[in-house]
Amino acid sequence: MDTKKLRAWWSHRQGLDGRLIGKSAPEILAETGWARSVGGVGPYFTLYSRGRISRDAADRAVANLEIHELPTARGCTYVLPAADFAFGLKAGAAFADGEMKVASKLGVTEKEVAKLCDAVVKGLGKGPLDPEEIREATGNASRSLGEEGKKKGLTTTLPLALGKLQAIGEIRRVPINGRLDQQRYRYCLWRPNPLEKFRMQPEELATELARRYFQWIGPATLAEFQWFSALGAKAAKSAIEPLKLVPADQGSALLMLPEDRASLEAFQTPKQSRYELLASADGVTLLKRNTKELIDPEDAAHPIFRLKAYGEGLTDLPSHGIFDRGRLVGLWEYDTATESIVWVAFVPKNKDLQKAVAETEEYVRSGLGDARSFSLDSPKSRTPRVDALRGVGG
Repeated sequence: MDTKKLRAWWSHRQGLDGRLIGKSAPEILAETGWARSVGGVGPYFTLYSRGRISRDAADRAVANLEIHELPTARGCTYVLPAADFAFGLKAGAAFADGEMKVASKLGVTEKEVAKLCDAVVKGLGKGPLDPEEIREATGNASRSLGEEGKKKGLTTTLPLALGKLQAIGEIRRVPINGRLDQQRYRYCLWRPNPLEKFRMQPEELATELARRYFQWIGPATLAEFQWFSALGAKAAKSAIEPLKLVPADQGSALLMLPEDRASLEAFQTPKQSRYELLASADGVTLLKRNTKELIDPEDAAHPIFRLKAYGEGLTDLPSHGIFDRGRLVGLWEYDTATESIVWVAFVPKNKDLQKAVAETEEYVRSGLGDARSFSLDSPKSRTPRVDALRGVGG
């Protein structure tokens, strides 16, 4: 199938063609997929790029529990719509014991963690608390894991209880300042527990996750779904069987829902450019980790990719991206010193592209203040990327 058409189709399915403007935050996430959250601006840009939803509106949706950040597929955190809270928690349940496996080697027992969980729930009965306040409220129920624990990234037993209680829907974490682009939280009881009436069996859940995945970003390969879901090869294959997926083209490894096949065949690549500045963890690339499919070969040879700051390849976006109908046409970063976007384009700059950059720059400056890729990203750490972009004409 024509590459341009496929890219434009993925962009269309992801709502990057303007069709979702006016929709609510939960509606956008339900239709285009959960927004990966790693302490950066990804969730905000997911909602802004698809629905022109402001940061304030997104924060209100969080405060009203219309959307929420949860541990889900692959044990990673995403922002989900309320209708998916129970499903998302169950999708991540199999990955919730990762830290416990480490802790057990440090002498921590399931019984000890269970007692700590009880103490945490009791402590939160009086209202939301941050981790230090929980530590004080639970007294001796948690303990230090010493230098050995520190080496393994687990300094105390408290995260074990907090992680377990989140995974089973007993508690949820709330951003201290109400924002999704930071990682400082309070914890509160979740009543009623969203899993209270959820009865989907594991096999059914895996198939439903596959259905949503191919709805969000199909056509995609089985291997790409397997990466997203972290299912084993056999389990992933079993998960898609009830869906009766069909190839996008005869003999193609790209699979899609049969009910979408006619729509893809009838789909016409838009003639008019539509530029969108997206976060580096946007679903259009992250769901498939297929950045190489979204960039033209000559653009992949751009001088920017020969610089050290951009020498790690294109499995994932190395910076925030500029897209036109699904094609990666540039990279950008936000420079807090000048309160401006520094960018490079792989296509000739034009009024529409410059307008898109200016509008996004204003959104970041007035609404977000910065555009971190992830929690550890900072103006200082991104200086090499900013300098590289500026050096090649950004």
